[in-house]
Amino acid sequence: MHKAKHEHRPLIIVVLILLIMVVACGGYYFYALTPVGNGSKKVDFVIQEGESYDNVLNNLEKKGLIRSARMADLYSKIHTQESYYAGDYEISNGLSTEGVLKYISNVNNATKEQIKITVPEGKWAKEIAAMIAEKYPKYTSKEILKKWNDINYIKKLAKEYTFLDVDTLNNSNYKVKLEGYLFPDTYLLTKNMTIDEITRVFLDRFQDIYDTYKSDIDKSGYSLQQILTLASIVQFESATKSDMKKIAGVFYNRLNDKMKLQSSVTVCYALYDDYKDAQDCEVNTDVDSPYNTYEHDGLPIGPILNPGENAIDAVLHPTKSDYLYFVADIHGDGKVYYSKTLEEHEKKVEELDLNLDNQ
Repeated sequence: MHKAKHEHRPLIIVVLILLIMVVACGGYYFYALTPVGNGSKKVDFVIQEGESYDNVLNNLEKKGLIRSARMADLYSKIHTQESYYAGDYEISNGLSTEGVLKYISNVNNATKEQIKITVPEGKWAKEIAAMIAEKYPKYTSKEILKKWNDINYIKKLAKEYTFLDVDTLNNSNYKVKLEGYLFPDTYLLTKNMTIDEITRVFLDRFQDIYDTYKSDIDKSGYSLQQILTLASIVQFESATKSDMKKIAGVFYNRLNDKMKLQSSVTVCYALYDDYKDAQDCEVNTDVDSPYNTYEHDGLPIGPILNPGENAIDAVLHPTKSDYLYFVADIHGDGKVYYSKTLEEHEKKVEELDLNLDNQ
């Protein structure tokens, strides 16, 4: 009989351990929902248009407004409390997680002093700098671009944004070192933001895209900088999502066959301050620049604009074909025609009566 009693001890111990774990987990869960501060200060917090709920929670944790994004997410699922509105908030650090989530779910709590900037796909960094300077007269485009070209500043950013490769970006030949990383989107900013804070909003959005495609980038055999560089060319060359994938495939074929890309849009960027319109790119294919793919083999040294998600996706998931050439009917409906040989390509150019050559 005594032996039987002893045989129950392991089971009792296991049950006790499980009970302790349940109590501990429950205790941590409820602790994680308590206020971070005592309500002595209010923290500026911005939710971007289209920002994911996970990103909102992570940013709330980073800002010290909630203790745990993970526990906040669990709370939201349990209480079906996942609504929120884009806007600029002032949130007390004395609110519990429940209080914070309720606060951002009330659109009336968003302040009206917001600055909205919409950056279309394909904009150059200097164009984005001009857009920011227009909304923030206290900053000049030159001042913003100087920041984006400051390698010491980029080294500081790289500690947080690991997709920024300092060794790659530390190149004096780049027009703008952060070209390609200023993700095109609609942003809601606050009126007193610094250039650094504005820059981080762009990089935060790029981080979302990078996280989405990181696995594909790692498998591609190309660096992130190279993927963005090709995506920027595809963005400039393409009008539709399907053409982006086809054109990306053409460029890969040319790279694999050791052919020059000979993309006139790289000439546009090579001209930079001297660029006026598309015709300049067609007649200056001999411009001396590491961006000029008529003069140099392979990819240009860096991105020639800031590509959108469709262009990045196209480069990572191109349409496979045997095409080596393409040309768009710029005088008509913009349709892109693809060719396997130079002879076919030149015939199509002649048919379309074009004075350009995307060889």
